[in-house]
Amino acid sequence: MKYIILLADGMGDVPVEELGGKTPLEAANTPHMDALFRHSMSGMVNPLCKGFPFGSDIGNMTMLGNNPNEHYTGRAPMEAANMGIELGGKDVAFRCNLVYVKSEKMIDYSSGHISTEESKTLIKMLDKKLGSDDVRFYPGKSYRHIMVMKGGENIKASPPHDITGQSIEPHMPKGAGADRLIQLMRDSQFLLDGHEVNMRRRAEGKNPANMIWLWGQGKKLDLPQLKEKYGLKGAVISAVDLVNGIGISMGLKVVDVPGVTGYIDTNFAGKADYALKAMKNVDFVYLHVEATDEMGHNKDIKGKIHAIEKFDGEIVSRISEGMKQFREYRIMITSDHATPVKAGTHTNDPVPFMIYDPSKAVNSAPIKYSEKAAAITGIAYKNGWELFDFFIKK
Repeated sequence: MKYIILLADGMGDVPVEELGGKTPLEAANTPHMDALFRHSMSGMVNPLCKGFPFGSDIGNMTMLGNNPNEHYTGRAPMEAANMGIELGGKDVAFRCNLVYVKSEKMIDYSSGHISTEESKTLIKMLDKKLGSDDVRFYPGKSYRHIMVMKGGENIKASPPHDITGQSIEPHMPKGAGADRLIQLMRDSQFLLDGHEVNMRRRAEGKNPANMIWLWGQGKKLDLPQLKEKYGLKGAVISAVDLVNGIGISMGLKVVDVPGVTGYIDTNFAGKADYALKAMKNVDFVYLHVEATDEMGHNKDIKGKIHAIEKFDGEIVSRISEGMKQFREYRIMITSDHATPVKAGTHTNDPVPFMIYDPSKAVNSAPIKYSEKAAAITGIAYKNGWELFDFFIKK
């Protein structure tokens, strides 16, 4: 049996007035998801958990069958795992965003989706200027990076994408050791603001990366291995370090796809093609797409619909056809959380899922895949991690 999960990050949404009360998923043209949905088992699932951040770290960990109550340590350790950063017993990893702050307000959590090449230059400079025996900075992709420090696991800090347009002062790190983090963040402003990379970005009309934002901290992640738990060999495909890090921590192989960006310009088709190629050598593939989430954070209704349609037209279409080469297989399509375009951030709303198995295909009325249609079945998983177990064993 072959298994594949196609996860569109943040695809779930709520009715939007400008769309006549439809969600972006309802409004999008998704013939390939619709075709599978009419022959699938479907329902709603809660990937996020009470008492934990409403983030993609929890959502993706859950949708890969892991109970956050037993395993979650923080977001940054997941990304550190993908970047090959070894965390010692006293090490705490922090997510280090390059952000744009103006007049003490969070203007842009991604610094205009700064390029990896530009951000690498900035992070290396910060490590040289601010790094020490117990503080190190590691470059990642685009605006997403890692800082490792001795201690600080009990600090509280807001995700920058949750405070866009707001004053940063009330959301600065709090708790024992927070003063040091705040000092690093303030020092970064002095070092970044006049850097040649930012001078060039301003000249080009782009948002500069004039501050770091530290958050999502935690110690080393330890997850059950997919091979040991289910006897399956697996792979993960994502442009996002935290998703790849969860996969690595479960023993999955990271498949690198050229041209993936974590944004609307990502190589959608390439992800599908590489997933089908990987499937010949593994039993399970987790294919993650970030663009739908980014459009939700941007409050871009048309952009989110466009991202959903690209997911359907360039990934679902290829996977639904390509999986036919295998004798037995299952496809799950879902999200890791909702990112409503009106809210611009993650919410704890349940999201739809479908599971297609050609040997157990059902026949239903020609209805479109959506939150509303999936909810009609009455099937609901309040503990999201239980859905993965059902998907593998059903």
